[in-house]
Amino acid sequence: MATTSDFRNGLCLELNNELYTIVDFQHVKPGKGGAFVRTKLKNLKTGKVLPHTFNAGMKVNIARVEKRPYQFLYKDDIGYHFMHTSTFEQIMIPEEIINAPQLLKEGQEVDITFHADTETPLSCDLPAFVELEVTYTEPGVKGDTATNTLKPATMETGAVVNVPLFIEIGEKIKVDTRDNSYSERVK
Repeated sequence: MATTSDFRNGLCLELNNELYTIVDFQHVKPGKGGAFVRTKLKNLKTGKVLPHTFNAGMKVNIARVEKRPYQFLYKDDIGYHFMHTSTFEQIMIPEEIINAPQLLKEGQEVDITFHADTETPLSCDLPAFVELEVTYTEPGVKGDTATNTLKPATMETGAVVNVPLFIEIGEKIKVDTRDNSYSERVK
């Protein structure tokens, strides 16, 4: 058990039989009435972020979660298969808990968050940026760079990312896994 004074970003708590992580919080002391804590909580199962207000000093249940390093092996009809990088233990997780499954390639390092008490996987987070090779894109037209024009490009994983006109087939680019967008060309 913890109180609202123990809140910090990233803290995982149990509320209404669901697991939430604190995305943002703010202690508020109005001129009239009692103090309270305004939070934004992210549901670890659905990924939805919702606002919630706690009275100051309220007790909440803290859930123990662990992040463990895994390496992506392959995908089949059952799900996505990963291997722990130090114990070589293999697990299978469903696509729903992976933050950007279309950007996963074999050998990719990820962090899988587990509920420490039940040993169930809660979420799979890719690094903020991944390097992927462009396998197909239309050629850019010379002189068409006056505006910030983008064209679709197919990556080695099959994902389609909008890239600038100067990107060619065979080039490696950095892709932001949070919003599936082009970041920069890899040299």
